[in-house]
Amino acid sequence: MSAELKRLWSGFWQLADPKIWIASTVPMLVGGALAYAHTGTVHLGWFGLALIGIYLIEIGKNAVNEFVDFLTGVDQYVTPDNRNPFSGGKKTIVDGKLSIIETAIIAFLTLAAAFWIGVSIAVFREPTVFWIGMAGGILAVFYSLPPFKLNYNGLGEIAVGLTFGPLIVGGMYVMLTGSLDWQVMLTGVPLAFLITNVLWINQYPDYEADMKGEKRNWLVRIGKEAGIKLYAILYASAYASLIVLVIVQRNPYWLLGFASLPLAIGSVRTAAANLNNLSRFIKANAATVMIYQIVGGTMIVAALMV
Repeated sequence: MSAELKRLWSGFWQLADPKIWIASTVPMLVGGALAYAHTGTVHLGWFGLALIGIYLIEIGKNAVNEFVDFLTGVDQYVTPDNRNPFSGGKKTIVDGKLSIIETAIIAFLTLAAAFWIGVSIAVFREPTVFWIGMAGGILAVFYSLPPFKLNYNGLGEIAVGLTFGPLIVGGMYVMLTGSLDWQVMLTGVPLAFLITNVLWINQYPDYEADMKGEKRNWLVRIGKEAGIKLYAILYASAYASLIVLVIVQRNPYWLLGFASLPLAIGSVRTAAANLNNLSRFIKANAATVMIYQIVGGTMIVAALMV
């Protein structure tokens, strides 16, 4: 393999960042588990194709976010002492692994492939999926892309919560079963709060860079100290929504997610105590991701018990 191909391949995988696909894998598995619990079967072929489609959207979203944040200067404003695994996007353009044009081409190709998969599922499996998929795809693309630039205008947090919560859970369920009800969408709400919290705490390392680049997310709007209060509120909302699921669906297994509560309390305390100490603060970032995984895992189990 030539040096140029190695650069492109390395840049692509750095941009794709498969380790963060857990964000979409969890709600897809919850939706699949609910479908199996209600019907006794899951079509693995369609399930696998849907996984591929969502992962392609993830890559496309990363690519769009990467070149937009570079062009606005946000990624370039992240100083070397603030660079860490939770800061500055995927760093492919900043690191010289991909050009702006190459990143834009990756965005176009992956999103086009995801659209083709969505249309195929809608035509040959379940028409309703098209509209759910289009809603998710539009939110992913315009999360960063003009004219909406949702994450620059205080709507990014809502877009992420809606997409990685009710939309993906509901979309997977309706694709596998052909039907959808409000209780299935409700099941995605705890995940919506938790993935929003992952985004929220990951905005802290980029706070100064976002301010300088006029990326007006809600953390920039309300400030770091007030942001910790919202961080705690998002956790509280996630656990409260698990209780709502127990009441509505009469399934006590949703409470398994409370096993992560001590870790959540610890992460809030860590973040609050280290607002000016980034090396210690990012322990809260890591804990928030772990909590999402723990609660997601317990929700998959609980979904099978419905």
